[in-house]
Amino acid sequence: MRWAALLSAVSSVLLLVAACGSAGGSADGPDVLRVLAGSEIKDLEPLLARAESEIGVRVRLTYTGTLDGAEQVASGRADGRQDAVWFSSNRYLALIDGSQARLSTETKIMISPVVLGLKPAKASELGWDTEPVTWAGIAEAARDGRFSFGMTNPASSNSGFSALVGVAAALSDADGALSADQVSSVTPRLKEFFSAQRLTAGSSGWLADAYARDPGVDGMVNYESVLLGAREPLTVVYPADGVVSADYPLTLLASAPEAKKELYGRLAAWLRTPAVQKDIMTGTHRRPIVAGVPPDPRFGSARLIELPFPNRRSTADELIATYLNQVRVPAEAAFVLDTSGSMQGDRIAALRQALVALTGADTSASGTFSRFRNRESVTMMPFDDAPGAPVPFTVPEHDPAPVLDDIRRFAEGLEAAGGTAIYDSLTAAYDRPVTPGHYGSIVLMTDGENTDGSDYAAFEAHYRSLPEERRRTPTFVVLFGESDAEEMRRVAELTGGAVFDARSTSLTEAFKEIRGYQ
Repeated sequence: MRWAALLSAVSSVLLLVAACGSAGGSADGPDVLRVLAGSEIKDLEPLLARAESEIGVRVRLTYTGTLDGAEQVASGRADGRQDAVWFSSNRYLALIDGSQARLSTETKIMISPVVLGLKPAKASELGWDTEPVTWAGIAEAARDGRFSFGMTNPASSNSGFSALVGVAAALSDADGALSADQVSSVTPRLKEFFSAQRLTAGSSGWLADAYARDPGVDGMVNYESVLLGAREPLTVVYPADGVVSADYPLTLLASAPEAKKELYGRLAAWLRTPAVQKDIMTGTHRRPIVAGVPPDPRFGSARLIELPFPNRRSTADELIATYLNQVRVPAEAAFVLDTSGSMQGDRIAALRQALVALTGADTSASGTFSRFRNRESVTMMPFDDAPGAPVPFTVPEHDPAPVLDDIRRFAEGLEAAGGTAIYDSLTAAYDRPVTPGHYGSIVLMTDGENTDGSDYAAFEAHYRSLPEERRRTPTFVVLFGESDAEEMRRVAELTGGAVFDARSTSLTEAFKEIRGYQ
C-alpha cells in the first residue's frame, strides 16, 4: 500500500492547511477561510493551494467523518471554530433537527455518482459492459456468488452511505423517500446484495488501496471519480434504475463573521469558473457542475437518474443500523492492548473509557454506530511483558446488551503492570485464524516501545510465513504516549492497515474512527 494512502486513512484527526502561502503566515488571519471537510476533499488540496495567489483566499481544511461532522455542525460546536463546511453531500446533515439554522449559503461545486466498478474481464463475463443492468440484477448476481466487491462503511463514509441508500431505494421500488417500513421489507434483498461484499473501509480512498492489494475481489462500489482514477482500469457500471450522487456543496456557516462571508463568496465563485471546473475534472475525475465545460468522454452520455433519499433522520439511521446489525458480513476483531506498567494512572483510565464507549456508552450518532455490532466476534488480548490470555466475546444477533455489559466489565477491570511485549502479542493475534465468512481485523494499541520478547524483524518474518488468508487481516495501530511511531507505521504498512494518532486527540476518538474500518 502506498504510504500516502495510509496517511489519508487518518486524515480525519489531522489539521491541514491548504494554500498556506508563506510559512510565517497566521493560520487564522483575515485571509483564512476555515473549512470543516470530509476526507474526500483531500485530493483538492493542490488546487486550493492556488486560491491564495489567484483570489487572495487561504483555505484551512480540518478533516472529519461524515456523521461526526454533521453532529458538530448541528450541535453548534463548529460555530466560532469553522467558517464553512465542505462534505460530499449535505443530505444527512439536513435531516438533523436544528441543522438548517446553522447553515447559510450553499454552493455545489462538482458531481460524482456512487456506482459499481468491475475488472473488465468480470464485467464482460456478466455482460454488464454492453447491456444495461439494474440494482436488482446486480443483487441477483451477488446472491449467486458471481462477483465480489468492496464498499465503505455507511456509518463513517458518505460513499458507503450513498450506495446503501441507492441500493435500498432501488430494491424497494420506492416511488419516493424511503420509509422505515420499506427498510424492514427490503432487508432480505439487501442481505443478498451484500453477501458478495468482501472488503470494508472507513474512507473511499482507503478502500481503493485495499482493493488494489487484494486480487481476489472483483470490484468496488465507490465514487465514479475513484473508479476512474483506480490504478488498474475498471469498467464502470451505471445501474439503469438510478444512483445517488455526491454534489460537494461548499456551505457557509450562519455564524461566520462578515469578513469570512466575503472570503467564502470569492472562493465559491472561483471554484465554479470554467477554468477551475476543468482543472477539477481533469485532476480528480469529478463531473463539472457548470455549463460550458465539456465533460470527459469517460463519463459516458447516459443521463443520471437520482434515486430518492430518506426524508427523516430516523429512517436513515434505521437503514445504517440494519446494515450493520443484520445485513453486512459480520466482523471479527482482535484488540491487542498494552497494559504494561507505563499505562498506569490516566492512560489505563483512558483505555477503559475508550473500550466502554464501544459498548454503547457513547450515545452520539457516531458513537451509536461505532459500538460493537450484533453478530460480531470480539477478542480482547491484553499484554504486558508477555501476551495475556485471549478473552473472547460474541455479540448475539438479538439482545446484545448482556454481552456488551460483559465487555464493559472486562474493560473496567483492566490493570497496568509489567513490561511491553508488543510483537509476541501481535504474533499471537495473527496465529488465531479468522472465522470463514467474517471480516478480520486487529487493533494494536501501545504507549511505548517493545521491551520484551521478539522484535519487529522476527514479527515480520513470521507474518510473511503465514498462509495468504491470514496475511489479509490488517492491523490498525493506535499511537499513544511514547510509542515508536516509525516502527508502528511499518506494522501498518506491512499488514495493509493504517495508523491512528491518539496522541493529539484521545483513545476514544481513535477507537471510534477505527470502527469504520472493521
